[in-house]
Amino acid sequence: MTTTPIRPAHATAWRNAVFAVFALNGLGAATWAIRIPSIRDALELPTSWVGYLILGVSIGSIVGLLLASHIIQWFGGRRTIAITLAICAVALVIIGVGTSVLGAFALVVAGMAVYGFGSAICDVAMNVEGAAVEKVVGRTIMPLLHASWSAGMVIGTTIGTALVFAHVDVVWHAVGMAALLAVGAVLAPRAIPRVATHADTGEEVAHVPFADRMAIWLEPRTLAIGLIALGMAFTEGSANDWLALGMVDDRGLDNGQGAALFTVFTAAMMVGRIVGGPIIDRFGRVPVLWVSGGAAAVGLALVIFVPIIWVAVVGIVLWGLGASLGFPVAMSAAADDPARAAARVSAVATVGYCAFLVGPPLIGLVGEGVGILNALLIVFLLIVLATLAAPAARPPRG
Repeated sequence: MTTTPIRPAHATAWRNAVFAVFALNGLGAATWAIRIPSIRDALELPTSWVGYLILGVSIGSIVGLLLASHIIQWFGGRRTIAITLAICAVALVIIGVGTSVLGAFALVVAGMAVYGFGSAICDVAMNVEGAAVEKVVGRTIMPLLHASWSAGMVIGTTIGTALVFAHVDVVWHAVGMAALLAVGAVLAPRAIPRVATHADTGEEVAHVPFADRMAIWLEPRTLAIGLIALGMAFTEGSANDWLALGMVDDRGLDNGQGAALFTVFTAAMMVGRIVGGPIIDRFGRVPVLWVSGGAAAVGLALVIFVPIIWVAVVGIVLWGLGASLGFPVAMSAAADDPARAAARVSAVATVGYCAFLVGPPLIGLVGEGVGILNALLIVFLLIVLATLAAPAARPPRG
């Protein structure tokens, strides 16, 4: 069966729709993340219990990632994105009602799990669509798509911060953002093709049997790409969780200075993702991964070993720039074969997101004994391994 190849105008609309989906996914994540302190206060939780809220998201995300390729195969990318954005909207309402109306901790945890489930599947689907539209437009846009997710996070946290200062209750914040996600679920996927097709021939991508989708986990190239995603996700996640605290505890800075240095890292990540696409198109995935991995390793080494703040700032910039491209490039590489893109992206994303699940407690456990910055040597090792695995991201020869 063949379909009409994607025309330029349709490709542009498709690209813009995927940008919107990435931004909506980031916006939704920011909605619950920025209100964690408010949820804790409203439910009168001990600090230790806050970890269970995050655990709910993590469990839901892992389940979603494991099922994502099968769901995308059954429903297609367009319908999967619409359904999962709607699930995320419902989850935000559950979180808001559980917090402000019922005061039910278990309901909030359930809402977090539902959000993690929907968001993880949407994440895989939008990365599959992003990789597909890359092939249609003929240039690398995956880093820019991930920058769009970051932009959604920035917008969401800005809105959330303003609402916190205005003393707006969690339920109204959650319901308002849920309504925005629901509208996005209806409008954003409309420009995404109903049927996945090969970019060059217009032929419909064939159905992949269940056994073949599971066999993806035994492919050496897929596992090597997963190592790239794991190392770079761990690199990014360790900064999110421990950079500010490490600079406060191990370098004697105050909380505001630690937060400012983390802001430097996030800005460097954003810049790397905005400018990364054209650089990848010019020099190729593998050289860019080698250089970016080297920059991340050097930057992290400066942060760990040099107790001079201006040197640490340079290191943080290198760390952020170096970490910015690994995960998006891994997603593009996983989707090189359209017929198995969903299964491979799901597998690579699952491996990568394990870093966000395992990384924080591992660094914290080791850091308790040797200091947080010294514990980041684990991250340094993973950067090296991810950089050595870079040749796996080379596009297959056609």
